[in-house]
Amino acid sequence: MVATVAAQGWAAVATGGATLLAPTERRALAPVDRLAEERVIREFFAGSITRERTRRLLDLVRQWQPDLLVRDEMDFAGAVAAEAHGIPHAGVVVIAAGGLVRPDVVGEPLAELRAEYGLDPSDTLSMLHRYLTIVPAPPSYRDPLDLLPVTAHHVRPAALELLRKQDRRIGSGVPPVRPTVYFTPGTIFHQESGDLFSRVIAGVSGLPVNVVVTVGREIDPAELGDQPPNVRVERFIPIADVLARSDLVVSHGGSGTVIGALAFGLPQVLIPMGADQPLNADRCQALGVAMVLDAMNSTADTIGAATAVALRDPSYRAKASLIRDEITTLPDARSAGSLLERVARTRTPMSRT
Repeated sequence: MVATVAAQGWAAVATGGATLLAPTERRALAPVDRLAEERVIREFFAGSITRERTRRLLDLVRQWQPDLLVRDEMDFAGAVAAEAHGIPHAGVVVIAAGGLVRPDVVGEPLAELRAEYGLDPSDTLSMLHRYLTIVPAPPSYRDPLDLLPVTAHHVRPAALELLRKQDRRIGSGVPPVRPTVYFTPGTIFHQESGDLFSRVIAGVSGLPVNVVVTVGREIDPAELGDQPPNVRVERFIPIADVLARSDLVVSHGGSGTVIGALAFGLPQVLIPMGADQPLNADRCQALGVAMVLDAMNSTADTIGAATAVALRDPSYRAKASLIRDEITTLPDARSAGSLLERVARTRTPMSRT
């Protein structure tokens, strides 16, 4: 990710703990295993990766003397390094539904690490939201069994902030009267999705719709072979652009894609493969905004039929539109910037009033 950040004009330094596959690597699709995902978080994200990054971040903090450290909520090293150095810190929620950063999952390894740096091990979980947590998702989406503390502030998701108003149509050259279905397996699981691309495209392209597919920068669209005229396959399209022109989203159920689709009031078909995706699928199903399929066993016909139902049944769009309306009332990203400035200036928690 260093090159991505640097391309935007920011100074970027690697802090270790690489989590991405090599660009040429492909993996077979595996069944969803929620317990295995929790073990990965406990042993890797809260364990070895946090230890490596904490050491590196402490060196950076000593050199740069920042007034504030802002971190991804799953990058626990940022919180430990900030507290060890005595500076305030803020988290940004990336697991929209919640349910993964639990005491029984991350508590033990983080408590051990805090103790090693002279921090109170009994204060581990409160550390994660001590000063400020930015939540780019609507309050109603969060799992009610995993509520956020008073330092959590909700803002509009990035898809709305990044929407580019361009006078062009996704899928040019095909009839505009058809609905557009967008399919993405995200930017991580696209390399370990097996034959899911071919099954989804085969199932959805048989409907009277236009299909837009993004495969990720590591996959050449040519790998998927020739496609029918109503299918457009690209490595990357800015998600705000394609969502603004879509009628339904078929995806893996990652938080960014799901919340982005809801920001535009779009119904969804979710095919979770791992990480936070099953939790998002649970939440979307409970809210009535998506149909959920099994990645291993769903055939092209099954996927096509579910897509047809989600397009045809108005209840999915109506319920997604209610969440969209909630999202539009949230403060924009500038409010998050103001909160971050206040934390840096006052060094006190930013509780909701």
